[in-house]
Amino acid sequence: MKITVLGCGAIGKLWLTALSQQYHNVQGWVRVPQPIISVQIKNFNGQTFNQQFPANEEKHLAESELLLVCLKAWQVSDSINHLADKLPSHCPILLLHNGMGTHEEFAPLPNPVLLGVTTHGAYRKNGIVYHKSQGITHIGAVTANAAKLSDLADILHRALPDVAWHNEIQVISWMKLAVNCVINPLTVIYDCKNGGLRHHHAQIQILCDEIHEVMGHDSIYITRQTLFDYVMNVIEQTSENYSSMLQDIRAQRHTEIDYITGFLMRRARTHGLPIKENTAVYHYIKSREEKYEHLSPYLSGSRQ
Repeated sequence: MKITVLGCGAIGKLWLTALSQQYHNVQGWVRVPQPIISVQIKNFNGQTFNQQFPANEEKHLAESELLLVCLKAWQVSDSINHLADKLPSHCPILLLHNGMGTHEEFAPLPNPVLLGVTTHGAYRKNGIVYHKSQGITHIGAVTANAAKLSDLADILHRALPDVAWHNEIQVISWMKLAVNCVINPLTVIYDCKNGGLRHHHAQIQILCDEIHEVMGHDSIYITRQTLFDYVMNVIEQTSENYSSMLQDIRAQRHTEIDYITGFLMRRARTHGLPIKENTAVYHYIKSREEKYEHLSPYLSGSRQ
C-alpha cells in the first residue's frame, strides 16, 4: 500500500519503520516541510534500526491509500483540515492518538474515518526512539463508509502486531480514555512512573467511579469493579513507564488533557453529572501548563 504517516514522533516513526519492513510504500508528513525523515529505533524486534524515509511529497499524499495520523490530539483537526484538499476522497484516515473527540472537530470529509487506540510503549530521547514495550492496537470505524475496512487490521497486524478490528470501537476508546484520565494526570501530580500510582488506590477509586457514571450515561456498560481492575492492571503492566503527559509537562509542551479529562468533563456536563475529582485534576494540569505557556493555547503559533 501507499501510506502517509502524519506526525513523526515516537509512535509515528515506529509505524513508518514497521510498515516499511512489510514493503509498503511509506512517507512521513511533518508540520515544517522537509524532504527526508531520519529514523533510529532501539529495540525494534530486538535490534537497532536506522533508515531515512521520504517526507511531505504531495504526489505521494495524493496517491495514498491510508493516512495514519499519529499526532497529539490537539494537533489533529488543524492538520487534517490543512491536508484535506490534497488527500484523495477515498483514502481512509486512521486516527491513532490519546483522548477522544478529535473527529468531531475537523471539517466534514468524504473520506472513511477510523479510530484506533494502542498500548505500544515508545518514547523519544535525543532523537532516538526507544520501543519500550509491545502492545495491542485496536481499530474500528467512526464513519459508516469505514465499516467494511476490517482488512486494514490484518495489514497493520502483519507490520506491528497485535492489531485487532472492533465493530464497537467506542467501548475500547472509552476504556483507554478511563486509563488516561487516571494515569496521565496523577503521574504529573505525584511526579512518578506509572507504578508509583499503586499507593493511591483511594483517589483512583474516586476517579474511576466518576468515569464509570459518565460512561453509563453514554451507553458504555461495565461494572465499577471491572473498570477499576482494568485501570490497576494497566498501571501494573506499565509500571516502569513514564506517562506521555508527565513527559510533556517536564518538556514544557502542551498536553492532551483537553481531549482526555476535558472530553470526560464535556460528556459529564451533557448529562448534568458533577465529577469533582476529575475536574480538580484537570485544573491542576491546566495550571501547570499555564506556568510555561505565555500565549493562549488557542492562538496560532502557541502549540509547538
